[in-house]
Amino acid sequence: MLITESGKEAMLYHPLDGKKVKCDLCNRRCTIAEGKTGFCRVRKNVNGKLRSLVYGKVIAANADPIEKKPLSHFNPGSVMFSIATIGCNFRCNFCQNWNISQSDEIQGEDLPPEDVVKLAKRSGCQGISYTYTEPTIFFEYAYDCSKLAHDNGLFNTFVTNGYMTVEAVKTISPYLDAATVDFKGGGDPVFYKKFSSVPNVGPIYDSLKEMKANDIHIEITNLVIPRMGDSLDRIRELAGWIKENLGGDVPLHLLRFHPDYTLKDLPATPQSTLEKTREIAKSEGLRYVYTGNMPGHEGENTYCPACGELLVSRYGFFIESWNIKDDMKCPKCGENIPIKGKYWKGKSGRSALFF
Repeated sequence: MLITESGKEAMLYHPLDGKKVKCDLCNRRCTIAEGKTGFCRVRKNVNGKLRSLVYGKVIAANADPIEKKPLSHFNPGSVMFSIATIGCNFRCNFCQNWNISQSDEIQGEDLPPEDVVKLAKRSGCQGISYTYTEPTIFFEYAYDCSKLAHDNGLFNTFVTNGYMTVEAVKTISPYLDAATVDFKGGGDPVFYKKFSSVPNVGPIYDSLKEMKANDIHIEITNLVIPRMGDSLDRIRELAGWIKENLGGDVPLHLLRFHPDYTLKDLPATPQSTLEKTREIAKSEGLRYVYTGNMPGHEGENTYCPACGELLVSRYGFFIESWNIKDDMKCPKCGENIPIKGKYWKGKSGRSALFF
C-alpha cells in the first residue's frame, strides 16, 4: 500500500455510499465522511479511502523491561523496544500519557519498520512492544513492524485497552505473541461511559476470547481508582469472568491509581484497598494475582499456587531473585508454573530513552 502525504491506506475498512467509509478496526466502527477523521483522530477519509495519518510517525521510543508492560509470565527479564504514535480511541480522564494519547496534532519522528527492528536489535532487545498509547489506532504500522520483527527473531506484544474488533485480532494474531489488556474500574460499564467515553464494554471481552482462541499470551491489568473504580463486587465479577473464560492461570495485575490529567483531585489508591481486591480475585480462583505501582509489596512476587514457595521476587520492574527450574516447575513441589518463553537472566530492569 502506497504512503502519501495523506498517510498510508488503512486496513480493515469498507466503503459506503457517498464516499463515506466504515472503519472496522476498533469497536467504535466509525462511519467517516469525506475529509473527516474517526474518533481516534488519526484515521482519515481521503477521497473515499481510509488512511492512517500516523504510519511510521513515532512519538515515543524506549527500551523497557518487559515487567513494565506489565508481563510477568512471558519471557521474564527480557527487554522490549517500546514504541507509540499519537492518538487513542478512548478519552480516559485519568490517562498518564494524555499528552500524546489525546493530542490533536499529528507529530512524531519518521521511523519506518525496518529502522524499528534495527534499533531493537542494536539496543539488545528481545522483542518489540506497541504501547504508551493504544496500538490499535496505529495498527498498520504495528502490523508491518510485527511481521518484520518475527522475520528477525523478535517477539511482539501489545499493551491495549482491548477495544479492537475480532477482525483486528485475527489479522494481527500470526505476529502478536502476547497482549496486556488494560481494564479500568473493574470493567464497570457506567465507569467506562463516564470516565473513558466508551459506550459498551462488551467488545473487550469478545476480543479477549478471540486472543485466547488464537493462542496469544494474555495478561490483564485493572486500574483500581479510589471512590470511583474500586468496587469489590466489580473486581469479583471480573476475576470470575477471567477464570471461567480464560482460565485460572491468566495473571491479573491490580494497579494502584496515581492522580493525573483531569482526575488530580483524587488520592492514590490505599494499599489496603489493593490488598482487599487481591484477596477477592484469588478467592475467585485466579492463581496469579499481582499488585502494581507499589514497589516492594509482596504482591509483586510470584508464589507457587500449590505449596506457597516464593518463586520470583520483584521490586518494581526488577527481578531480584529467580527460583524456578528451567522447565518452569516449582523446585519444591514440582508444580508447573505457566510462564511462556524463558527467563532472560541479567536483562531485567534495563531502561533507555530513544526519543
